[in-house]
Amino acid sequence: MIRTYWKPLLLWPLAALSALLLAGWIWWSGLDFSHGGGNPAATRADLPWLSSAVPPRGRILAVVTSASRALDGSTKVGYELTELSRAWWVFEAAGFAVDLASPEGGTPPQVLDDGLVDADYAFLNDPQTRAAITQSLRLDQVDPADYVGVYVVGGKGVQIDLYRHPALQHILAEVYGRGGVIAAVCHGPAALLDVALGDGRTLLGGRRVTGFSNAEELFLMENPIQKLGFLLEDALDAEGEFVEATQYLEHVVADGRVITGQNPWSTWALAEQTVRLLGATPAPRPRSPEEHAVDVLLVHAREGAAAARAAKAQLDAVDNRLMVMHAVVAAMQGQYRRSWELARLARH
Repeated sequence: MIRTYWKPLLLWPLAALSALLLAGWIWWSGLDFSHGGGNPAATRADLPWLSSAVPPRGRILAVVTSASRALDGSTKVGYELTELSRAWWVFEAAGFAVDLASPEGGTPPQVLDDGLVDADYAFLNDPQTRAAITQSLRLDQVDPADYVGVYVVGGKGVQIDLYRHPALQHILAEVYGRGGVIAAVCHGPAALLDVALGDGRTLLGGRRVTGFSNAEELFLMENPIQKLGFLLEDALDAEGEFVEATQYLEHVVADGRVITGQNPWSTWALAEQTVRLLGATPAPRPRSPEEHAVDVLLVHAREGAAAARAAKAQLDAVDNRLMVMHAVVAAMQGQYRRSWELARLARH
């Protein structure tokens, strides 16, 4: 008799789990991912906003890491392609020539994440930009007088070889001292720490600044201090005033001629604000489905689910994959209501 009832007791949970998985698969298969990634064959010609003729306005030095491994050797690092490619096109479209430099020169290690858009593929496919990322200048061979601005590209390797790098610190101090603009995104602000200026201050001393936050870092990486040497938020807050916003969404802080972005999704806005600080106007361009998704997620964070649904309804193309990613992150952090709302928003 006991055995007769034992089998159903075992089968019911299995049946419920199977039904749940089936419902999840049906729900997932109903999502529209048609506005996700870009075209791997995209070229410069697929970015028509680059074609407008603008007068030359000077040169910007983009700086990337040469580090390929974390301090303990356990993790691959490098510079983030999307943080270079998107800013590069914004600078070029506004009339600025861009040079690329790294501590060792040559071909720096590159990190390719999911979610590349046409601008990223065009950067990889273009002969001019492809040459730049395989023939980067060495930092100790750079003349700061050639540049009106410096942009430090993110990537975890920045904390390994660009933090307190003597040649880069000299370049940053000289360009800033001549009235130039200093910009950095994600882990890039690590390179701006402890830069001594001619008047005895430091570049970030007392400034409002942002960068990859502790919450963002600790969620993605175990033992970041062992791997990277320090937590970026703590170091930035010790020298300046760290300003944090919603995790993994666009956030840019400008304080005088120093501008910083919190994470990769801040790259477009940071580059365009850098152009404005240099006295130019960013070229008008269509916002990508990924940027539209960021816009909707920001509305959700600030105004709630109903406002986010209304905002999404006004947009033609939204990258639902990014919304699903945020829903998964929220669930893993125990924010179940937010996770459910974002999952529904992805289907809306």
